[in-house]
Formats: sequence, structure tokens, C-alpha cells
Amino acid sequence: MKISKKDALMWFRFFAELPEEEEVSPRQLELAYAVFAQIERAVEARREKLMSEIPGLRNLEGRTYFVGPEDKFPNGCRSCLLGTGLGAIRKTNKCNIACPFCYNYGELDCQPPIGDGLWEIGGAKYAAEDIPLLLSIQKKPTGVAYVYLEPFMEIAEYYPVIRHFHQAGVHQHMYTNGTLANEKNLRALGEAGLDELRFNLGAANCADFVIENIRTAKRFIPRVGIETPMTPEFFETFGKKKERILGTGLDFINCAELHLNENNLPNYLGENLYFSRLGYLSPIWSRDLTLQLMKTAAGEQWPVAVHDCSNRTKFVRDMHLKSQEGGWFGASTYAMEFEKIPFAAFLPVLEDESFPFVEEEPLPPGFRPGDIVI
Repeated sequence: MKISKKDALMWFRFFAELPEEEEVSPRQLELAYAVFAQIERAVEARREKLMSEIPGLRNLEGRTYFVGPEDKFPNGCRSCLLGTGLGAIRKTNKCNIACPFCYNYGELDCQPPIGDGLWEIGGAKYAAEDIPLLLSIQKKPTGVAYVYLEPFMEIAEYYPVIRHFHQAGVHQHMYTNGTLANEKNLRALGEAGLDELRFNLGAANCADFVIENIRTAKRFIPRVGIETPMTPEFFETFGKKKERILGTGLDFINCAELHLNENNLPNYLGENLYFSRLGYLSPIWSRDLTLQLMKTAAGEQWPVAVHDCSNRTKFVRDMHLKSQEGGWFGASTYAMEFEKIPFAAFLPVLEDESFPFVEEEPLPPGFRPGDIVI
């Protein structure tokens, strides 16, 4: 059903005005899904054009896109997309700043603790001294990632755990906003055996002292890069400080497509949004900015890998992870992150005259104005 933009807007205005407790019917949901498909088709058409303009665009075994030297492509991403999947280790339930794009925005002060002296690995709790036993019993992962808010809030707790995984030959990467990093703790991370450190440079809006922390990290840690949700603010500030950032000697830039949940969606209401495969919800401009940055990087031959860490990549990631876990054919955890579809959030893109649908058809019988759709 290639619904017209006019009909789509009419129906979504109706859906947006429904009482919160009222559910849409299966046939109404069919209309809604048709609208989401039309928006996504239009988004993919503009992305195909943008990608055709990127010289030297490459893919990693068909699973994601990047430009730049292949040997600079982060091994943490290789593990996620080609190895045993994304092995997340959770510890720190606090952060020292509040970013509007954070998945936990508005709830940073009430995140559940993992437990004193404990680490969450694979959904279970372990003490640092349990890790050698765990590695001796279960299949060793190709890589693990330290996630869950800001690890530098208690970075000394991480050193013993990193040593255990390093001794076992497991690749390890960590995410940080970089504001609490310094020469002492970066040196200690390198000595413990951390392989890869990723700075969310957008968290501090490319602050000069965080850029210098990237430079310092490169002295002690084998691979250092940036992983930041692509926003207009980050894109603009990065452009102004490009030479200084590239001059740090970093290895890669992971351009994460900003995806929204119920916590951070209110910060982006009024933007043109789309659902990717009825899963992640994102501002349309986020991946557009990534592709613009990749085009510049390829044209200017930056000595770094610039990775298109898009919703498509996350879609692939979850399929791959389930396959590694022995899931059935088609199994994936990639899904919509809303209990109810936020219909009102799509009114801006449907009202935007500069965003045309690729192809439109009249509504079929039973869905036209005046028909009862139940």
C-alpha cells in the first residue's frame, strides 16, 4: 500500500488525537505501517544518492559501510559484526553529565546498581576473581565492550577485570565521554591491557580538553577513536575543529546514527523522524550527516577509518549476535523501543513539503475517507 503523503497526514492526525488508552485496530495499524514504509522508502532513496557521491565507499563483508584505511577499522566493531557478537560488560550506573541524546536521559539518577564489587556479564553477576573461571568454562568471546554510563566515574575498578581478559587474549573496548580522563588513568588502562578506547566527543561538544585527552590516550592505548551520535551540533563543531581532532592521531570515527527511545524522544520532537525496519526511531538528518562526513573524509583522504554505524548496522548486529547464540532462523532482538507508537512525533515529516514520497497510489477500498476502518 503506497499511501499518499496527504492521506498519511490525515490518518496520523487522527491517530495522534486518539485517547492514550485507546488502541489502534489491526487495519488501522496496517495503515500506520504503510506510512512508515513510505517514509523509509523516501529516506533510503535520498541515502542511495548520498552514498553514490562518496568516493571509495567500502563495506565490511556486506554488513556495514566505511571509508578510509581498512586496517584502521575498529576491531571492536569487527568482533561485533563478524566475531562472537557484542559482549557487553556493565558496571557503572552513573554519569557526570547529561546529554540530550542519551538513552537514559532524565533517568540518570535512578539507574539500578550492578552490585558492590560485581560485574554484569551475559545477564549474570560476577566478581573480578570469577572471570578466570568463567573463561576456563565457557567459550571465549572474540571481544567485550565496557558499557553502561561513564566508566571513568570509578575507573580504578576496571583495571583488574581488564587484566583478566587481556591475559586471555580477548579484545576489549571501552566507551567514555572523556571529561574525566587524564594521563594517569589513561596510562593505567593501557598498562592493564585495554585495546580500544572510544570517546563520545559530542558529549562535551568537542571541548578542547577532551580532544587533548584523545591525543594523550593514543600514547598508551593501541587504538583510540571517536564514537558519537551524529547531530547537527556535533557536525558543525567537528567541522570547525577538524584539523585539531585529526591531529591527535586517532584511528577511527564511528558515526552513530542517533536513535531515540521514550527518554530522549522529547528532546527531538519537531524533527523529521523515521522508523528503520519498524525498529529504531531516528531523526532523518542523523545518518545524512554521517554520509556527508564520510564524503568529506574520502575526498580529503583522512588517515582514519570513518564508519557508518547506522540503524542498518545495528539491524545486522542483532541478527549476527542471535546467530552466534544459536538462535532460530530470523531471530533478532532488533525491535521498536516504544510501548505505543508515538504518532504525533511523525507529524512534522508528513507536514514537510520538502520531503516527498517516492511513489504514491490511491488508498484501496476499505481504507478510503468515509470507509470504516476497524
